[in-house]
Amino acid sequence: MLNVKPRLIAFYLPQYHPIPENDEWWGKGFTEWTNVTKAKPLFKGHYQPHIPADLGFYDLRVPETRQAQADMAREYGIHGFCYYHYWFNGKRMLERPFQEVLESGEPDLPFCLCWANENWTRTWDGKDNQILINQNYSEKDDLEHIRALIPSFMDPRYIRHDEKPLMLIYRAGELPDPKKTTDIWRNEVQRAGIGDLFLCKVESNPKEHTDPGSQGFDAALEFQPDWGLIKDLKRRSRIAKVFAKFIPQLFSDAYLNHKIIQYQDLVNSSLEKEIPNYTRFPCVTPRWDNSARKQVGATIITGSTPEKYQSWLIDTYKNNKNTGARELIFINAWNEWAEGNYLEPDMKFGHDYLVATKNAIDQIAKESY
Repeated sequence: MLNVKPRLIAFYLPQYHPIPENDEWWGKGFTEWTNVTKAKPLFKGHYQPHIPADLGFYDLRVPETRQAQADMAREYGIHGFCYYHYWFNGKRMLERPFQEVLESGEPDLPFCLCWANENWTRTWDGKDNQILINQNYSEKDDLEHIRALIPSFMDPRYIRHDEKPLMLIYRAGELPDPKKTTDIWRNEVQRAGIGDLFLCKVESNPKEHTDPGSQGFDAALEFQPDWGLIKDLKRRSRIAKVFAKFIPQLFSDAYLNHKIIQYQDLVNSSLEKEIPNYTRFPCVTPRWDNSARKQVGATIITGSTPEKYQSWLIDTYKNNKNTGARELIFINAWNEWAEGNYLEPDMKFGHDYLVATKNAIDQIAKESY
């Protein structure tokens, strides 16, 4: 069987430069680093805080930083970045890094966009129910939105699948009429001479695990951590909570206040998932720990190593051997530092997770699965 070397696409968070809204909501100069530097270990062996190494506490307004990220990604086998895109009824948020990438033509690394179409809440400090900006959907906004994105789709660096620009929607189920939105988008890009889009819904929530075709999408994307699996794994951790309650001297408060999951349990459960009868691009995560954001109710996935992550990436490719979905594999993420979810070098592991990524892609290229 001829091997198809997958294109690895890493999610990219642009929350590393100050903006007026963040200054107002959280204080002058707030960025993702604000929460990262406050984190503390909650139990023995808990890896916190996560301190960046080579790139430091960077500012994404600096072109040299963006170039260094791209050079590093390319060196270790990452095909491109999937930038989170924030649009609220004509208002963009955190748009400067990507806009400068688009307008300058640098760095020369492939990219695509994922519309993070949730309400803007206080997720950055764990207060998810406090809404700061609502999403208000309309056909007029759908049209304005897609017209604003057309210059991105026309860029030669834009990632295509089946020769169509690849566009992701984080929460398709939040759209009042997804089919109507996707029809408007397709018609408008055809009018612009682009042809068509390849639209992909992200299975970012258990409610999003539905056939994408029924909503006007071409495919779905598995999201990791899979919160449906995490919910099941949390049930197992309740035993630890019971012991923590009655024998507190043997446990830290973390077992009462947070959800602590073993990385290998997530890997095993993910690999056991049934392959759906629709196209679903696979995804892996090197690690996850959002306790830097949440003082209570964080999900801490512990026990990750570069070796376990490398094996998961290879096994994910194997699992999709009878589908075209393995042509694209997503990694969550390149730089979600406050979620402990990143490939960039840190002070503990250095380049180890990047090396693991390169080892995986090289082994996939050599072997037949």
